[in-house]
Amino acid sequence: MANADLLKELRIEKDQRETQGGGLGRWPWIVGGVVVVVVLAGLVGWWLMGSRAVEVQTAQAQSPASNAAAGAVLQATGYVTARRQATVSAQITGTLTHVLIEEGDHVKQGQIVARLDDSQYRAALEAARKQAAASHALVDQFQAQLAQNQRDALRMESLAEKGLVAKQTAEQARTLVDSTRAQLLSQQRSAASSDAQVVEAQVNFDYCVIRSPFDGVITTKDAQVGEIVSPFSAGGGFTRTGIGTVVDMDSLEVDVDVNEAYIGRVKPNMPAEAVLDAYPDWKIPAHVIAIVPAADRGKATVKVRVALEHKDSRIVPDMGVRVSFLESKEAQQAAQAPKGVLIPANAIAQREGHAVVFLVTGDKAQQRAVTPESTGKDDMRLVPAGVEAGDTVVVSPPESLKDGTRITTAKSKE
Repeated sequence: MANADLLKELRIEKDQRETQGGGLGRWPWIVGGVVVVVVLAGLVGWWLMGSRAVEVQTAQAQSPASNAAAGAVLQATGYVTARRQATVSAQITGTLTHVLIEEGDHVKQGQIVARLDDSQYRAALEAARKQAAASHALVDQFQAQLAQNQRDALRMESLAEKGLVAKQTAEQARTLVDSTRAQLLSQQRSAASSDAQVVEAQVNFDYCVIRSPFDGVITTKDAQVGEIVSPFSAGGGFTRTGIGTVVDMDSLEVDVDVNEAYIGRVKPNMPAEAVLDAYPDWKIPAHVIAIVPAADRGKATVKVRVALEHKDSRIVPDMGVRVSFLESKEAQQAAQAPKGVLIPANAIAQREGHAVVFLVTGDKAQQRAVTPESTGKDDMRLVPAGVEAGDTVVVSPPESLKDGTRITTAKSKE
């Protein structure tokens, strides 16, 4: 009974067979719906993958001329110096009564810049003149006495020849002439000494007037009326040794310290270019005057003198200056910048056996085929064509980066 019941349960009735036959017609619709769902899922995934931006690092293409200073062999810093300057001082000790200069004044050679109290030296000059006058008066007296004694001697000799006077008297007359002549000579020398004393007193008196030694500009004023000036540092800090400093602005030049390791690059008469720290946009033509044949042991530098070819009132002593030593014009023409741009070596990638770079165009990468050349530097490559100066290129592009891939830079992401 059990087996019969089981067989009965497995029997399919007619109405059930009709129902199952109708269900087979719905299977194609079910399969089609599954396929559509799979295709839509793939499209969505592809869209999501395509919309995800690749993060990259970028760099800017540079012109070869901007990679280094044009024609510059070496740069060094230094200061503007004056080859001709002087501290104006008195040659005698005295008290200032007039100071006729101020900072910034232009003075000419021989122009009076100060005066000292001259009362003492004026009195000494007057005394010397009177002493000299007295000496010359004595000279005149001895000349007259000598002339009289010579005439007396001639008469005595004439009378002695006639036997009217003793020969001894004639000899005494001649001795008096010789004595008077010696006195005259001594007085003449004394008068010459008095004249020299007058000259000395005149010089000291003239020293009370202090003059500029040459044309220039007053840069410092160091003394005032009433102060004592002296050519010696007498009296400690109470005595001035200078009245002011005058600088010949036409003698301004530049002294720079060049590292001794690079001094071989600098040559006499070498062209240069000076830029003052105060005027960074003003380039002054210059050239090397000389290389001082001495080195600074402490700084390991050698001093180089550089002449400024253009003089200007803006240039003043002790200004800081940067000097670029330039190649000759012939060398600059021989080393003209090559055609093309410089890009980092790691910006060049290989795609299908060809060298390419990826330019940043908006938010997408644009692939460009290039033919890079060596520049002598491991980190840079010269690209003659395909890239322009100022273009932004992708550095170290990943293998997944293709033409048209959306990208974002690390800088823009921040």
